Amino acid sequence: MPKIAKKINIITLGCSKNVVDSEQFAKQAAIAGFDVVHNSDDTNFNIAVVNTCGFINDAKEESINMIFQLVNLKNSGKLEKIIVFGCLAQRYMNELRADIPEVDVFFGNYNAEDLLKLLNSDFEEPNKYDRLFESANHYAFLKIAEGCNRNCAFCAIPLIKGKYISRPLNDVVEEAKVLVKSGVKELILIAQDLSYYGYDIDKKFHLPELVEQLSKIEGLEWIRLHYLYPYLFPDELLDIIAENPKVCNYIDIPLQHISDNVLKAMNRGGTKQQTLDLLRKMKNKLPDATYRTTMLVGHPMETEADFNELVEFVKDFKFDKLGVFTYSEEEGTSASIKYPDSITEDIKAEREQVLMDLQRDISLPLNSAKVNQVLKVIVDRMEDDNYVGRSQYDSVEVDGEVLFASDTDLNPGDFCDVLITGFDEYDLFGKKI
Repeated sequence: MPKIAKKINIITLGCSKNVVDSEQFAKQAAIAGFDVVHNSDDTNFNIAVVNTCGFINDAKEESINMIFQLVNLKNSGKLEKIIVFGCLAQRYMNELRADIPEVDVFFGNYNAEDLLKLLNSDFEEPNKYDRLFESANHYAFLKIAEGCNRNCAFCAIPLIKGKYISRPLNDVVEEAKVLVKSGVKELILIAQDLSYYGYDIDKKFHLPELVEQLSKIEGLEWIRLHYLYPYLFPDELLDIIAENPKVCNYIDIPLQHISDNVLKAMNRGGTKQQTLDLLRKMKNKLPDATYRTTMLVGHPMETEADFNELVEFVKDFKFDKLGVFTYSEEEGTSASIKYPDSITEDIKAEREQVLMDLQRDISLPLNSAKVNQVLKVIVDRMEDDNYVGRSQYDSVEVDGEVLFASDTDLNPGDFCDVLITGFDEYDLFGKKI
């Protein structure tokens, strides 16, 4: 009888950088002869590989809960092996080994070669950029660096991932070519800090050069930039976004706050005036771009006056997209060492809700203004009787979508023009023309 391949369920938690690691590992495991699935809900698998997140408390709890679900499966005889890697395992290796001995292997930050050795398999170098995609294959996240040099007071990423290490530009371009050849139409560039790319190598910012090189790849339609840190920002990137039709008119710039008092406590490395100057420069160069940011409320030293200053700033600038997080004390960070977590959870939640309510009021008229516009849309999927896609102004998973009818059949990855006929606070509705 032929040998039956063992089935691996790769469970990915946390950010899009983890998705990249899991997709690359999945392809290597499939090449090695395993039957590989992503995030399977059934229990019909032999080996579970969990890619964990250890960034904030909620993410840690999600990872721990998933591990215990798998432990229960293993204890009931339905699972042979559990392998846990990623940020949570890197940060709490000794504690996890002591507390959850049912896990066969705890492994730290992603290393494909060593992970494959745990499966008695070898890494296939010629296929190092190939992926087994988690879902759709018409877009892909492209990781251009690891680690971070910014040392924000609230953030544990440098403790987990270490210093910023840019990938060689030629390697990134080569991987992008492989992805486009496999059917990818949209590349979403990710790192903890895109703006810093290349600076660790020769004290020069190489993101503009990288984007220019990627835009030359035939068959690639869109390049989207995520997590542009606002301080030490490469200004020439704005000209590229304005002039290069392949680069989405989309600025994702996590500001976290606007009060100088809080920015200093956060160790963000910039001031309110620098932030306002950069945003003014961006608006002058890219008046029609979508601007997305995140804000962190309840950080130590944030007074009521600081929060009100933030509210007024959000009212004035009117970000197209805005996410809000509440401060979560992370052990080992400078904020946890220097400041007591003195703002109550109720106040944090209240401040979060104030900003979210404000953003809802901002989003509705912004979406309303898009009615009767024609947008170029990439098709993501079919849902009920509608196609669901995105314009260049919306990124996958974090932003709104365009739901539209079409008289012709479409496939994921197709581009089409959609006349916008309706809206709500997050999504747009329309018809293909």
